Amino acid sequence: MAKRIHILGICGTAMAAIAKLAKDSGWRVTGSDAGVYPPMSDYLAELGITIAPFDTANLKPDPDLVVIGNALSRGNAEVEAVLSRDLPYTSGAQFIGDHVLPGRHAVVVAGTHGKTSTASLLAYVLDMAGKQPGFLIGGIPEDFGGGARLGEGEHFVLEGDEYDTAFFDKRSKFLHYHARTLILNNLEYDHADIFPDLAAIKIQFYHLLHTVPANGRIVVNADDVNLADVLACGCWTPVLFFAERGRMDAEWQWEALADDGTKFRLWQGGQPVLGISWKMIGKHHIANACAVAATATSLGVDLRTIQHAFESFAGIRRRMTLVGEVKGIKIFDDFAHHPTAIKGVVEAVGASMHGKGRLWVVVEPRSNTMRTKIHQEQLTQCFGSADFVIFTPPSPHNLKPENVLDIQSVCRAIGGHAQVLANAGIIVRYVTKLAMPDDYILILSNGGFDNIHKRFLQAL
Repeated sequence: MAKRIHILGICGTAMAAIAKLAKDSGWRVTGSDAGVYPPMSDYLAELGITIAPFDTANLKPDPDLVVIGNALSRGNAEVEAVLSRDLPYTSGAQFIGDHVLPGRHAVVVAGTHGKTSTASLLAYVLDMAGKQPGFLIGGIPEDFGGGARLGEGEHFVLEGDEYDTAFFDKRSKFLHYHARTLILNNLEYDHADIFPDLAAIKIQFYHLLHTVPANGRIVVNADDVNLADVLACGCWTPVLFFAERGRMDAEWQWEALADDGTKFRLWQGGQPVLGISWKMIGKHHIANACAVAATATSLGVDLRTIQHAFESFAGIRRRMTLVGEVKGIKIFDDFAHHPTAIKGVVEAVGASMHGKGRLWVVVEPRSNTMRTKIHQEQLTQCFGSADFVIFTPPSPHNLKPENVLDIQSVCRAIGGHAQVLANAGIIVRYVTKLAMPDDYILILSNGGFDNIHKRFLQAL
């Protein structure tokens, strides 16, 4: 009979993906969570996985292994029962490292921005090359319809998150993945709830470098000074650099041929090797593509396959996703929740409009870092391409009043076209009265934002 694994917090996106990989690996999977609701409840039901509200009865009979999600902590009834009864337990990241990755070539994508997009594109390139990769990605690549697959090939692509692993393991998740090939896209300060400063994050990335074997490879963005600092601390693995065109110290270089990032050229060893026209928007995605091309060629994929994969890549859900169009007004959804990502996507969307219509940008400062003053000044510089900017007030939950983002000050710095509105309902009513044909409404949030996207469509 198959061993039983019980997952606490199974309705989280990452934990549901781990549940799928566990089931495909031969485990009998059950799980529990506080909120059991669509779409994750439907997704898990389709997999034949039983889920229930938290209750110690879920742990009888004893499971062979309990996976405790990152969102769980002491005080949860099942967590307390696991500890009191001395049941075997682990984290989601360590489960992947111990039970999914042995015997595989782990290709880990790390960095503050672009992990989901880069990992999705790389998995698609490897798939198009017939390598049948497995993957674990914190988003939904449209070409695969889900963020997790066991795969039958040698390679396993992972989005390497620097966030801590569990309440009992404060190492970054990516340290459990045993990368043989590592992509380092960029490095900035984020996750203010667990890292006191950028130096603390650099330490985790330095630990990551220590885990890559000498016969592996590290693909690094040469334009990022923080990554240069990490590498300067010591590296025991061959490094392949990529950068924007102009840095002769980078083997791979990228060059934008359109302001909106839809056309670009890649160079290798000083020679142009790929000219691409694709569906993705934004110059930041070109940098991701350059990292993928450098990595894929090192894994034996030919340039023709890479070009075909890039040009047919369908993108990632919630990364500049067109939610719908009504009366000539287009509504887009994007996950951006860091000033650098916000600036990149706003510039890209503005360029893609080619002077037609007006760009409305609606922002929910929801992440633990965005709700604080840490990026307040940087945030004011993100909306140069927007005609209108609307914020919701940041939640002060678990923050000292003096540390909460002063969103009114941000709006004053942006200008008279920026304002704060109390909630999604008020925003929808306000914008729909003023929006006109050819306008774009760009919604930026790393959460559900009170279903604002569908509410816009209904109101219009």
